Amino acid sequence: MGTWDIGPFDNDTAADFGGDLDEAELEEREAMIRGVLKRAAGPADFLGICDGERAVAAVALVVAQHPGGDPACSGYGPSEPLPELTADLRMLAVDALDQAVSNRSELAELWAEAANWSKWRQDITRLREVLDPPVPPQEEALFWI
Repeated sequence: MGTWDIGPFDNDTAADFGGDLDEAELEEREAMIRGVLKRAAGPADFLGICDGERAVAAVALVVAQHPGGDPACSGYGPSEPLPELTADLRMLAVDALDQAVSNRSELAELWAEAANWSKWRQDITRLREVLDPPVPPQEEALFWI
């Protein structure tokens, strides 16, 4: 893996994806992000590393536009502005991220062997929780049966 850190754009494939987004016309960028997410979220038997790395980067771009999200880009992500991404990308991003960390993902398989796996996994969990926050437990019953 051409990876130098745990960030969504801290690998060769995601950095190239960021460059591809910069080279595309503004109106093409959302479709590129959607395509990456659909490919990762699709019903494949196995998600290859490049598709997984692009998916995590695309998820980070969706998260960056979500309330509570952090800017996605290190120096390796896209530097050109993105259009306002449509809200339906959020659940697609969750599905893609779930596939990228599943036991059918080469990316998850390789990270599981890395020394800083737990740090990477925490970052992935943070991305997912911005898009699909866990439901807090209800403290009080609304009614009694």
